[in-house]
Amino acid sequence: MANIGTYNTLTVTAVTDSGAYLDANDLGEILLPNRFVPENCQPGQAIKVFIYVDSAERVVATTEKPFAEVDQFASLKVTQVNKMGAFLDWGLPKDLLVPYNQQHSPMEAGKYYLVRIFLDLKTNRLVASSKLDKFINIWPAEYQKWDKVNLTIASKTDLGFKAIINELHWGLLYENEIFQPLRSGKKVTGYIKQVRQDGRIDLSLTRPGEGKVKDFSDTLLAHIAEQGGFSPLHDKSDPELIKRTLGVSKKTFKATVGNLLKNGKIVLEANGIRLK
Repeated sequence: MANIGTYNTLTVTAVTDSGAYLDANDLGEILLPNRFVPENCQPGQAIKVFIYVDSAERVVATTEKPFAEVDQFASLKVTQVNKMGAFLDWGLPKDLLVPYNQQHSPMEAGKYYLVRIFLDLKTNRLVASSKLDKFINIWPAEYQKWDKVNLTIASKTDLGFKAIINELHWGLLYENEIFQPLRSGKKVTGYIKQVRQDGRIDLSLTRPGEGKVKDFSDTLLAHIAEQGGFSPLHDKSDPELIKRTLGVSKKTFKATVGNLLKNGKIVLEANGIRLK
């Protein structure tokens, strides 16, 4: 079954001057406009496309990539506001509508807002909402300590940053444990630090101990390689410089350097680190 608002692999049924027609099952035959049709496209060929409703209210296909799909959260920029609501740039020719009744607070042109994209079953159109809480699962989360999860950064709080876990639950990253720049809508990998008795979830951007060192090792090696095989960072470097450059604490940096040195991946010099 083909679905609006996501990627589908569909079979070409015919190729015309307007483009290729694709078999979208219950949605019928839909057009992939000519500018998106692969060279030498033939009936029977399978093509991966994104399905949406265009400005003429037709269900169409595209090979362009939107910034997000249906049932995902994303930070999107308002291009205009009119009597229908606010319109967001989501990477496709037709902007995405946020009706007034789906705005947590009045939206303004030129600003970014974290929204959830969903399919309005009454109109069969893709729309967005900044009323995020109604899309968050109210049932207790069944995560285990240090489970790896996908996070969407939401908003800054007095304690740190709220984040959406696996598109399902709220969690919190604490300010004193954050060593990289974060912003609303940023997608990062995180870990479950604790599920509290009241259901609230504490998060971490790194695993503890050896896990943290293993996770950061590839990042540090890539950083050194990008610097031509030598990095001027060392054990006497300022902690803030390490944090700004690599997004980790000096403690993690030093532990990872020691591990890489032990495994023969790097050599220490008087003024920095060199790949071996």
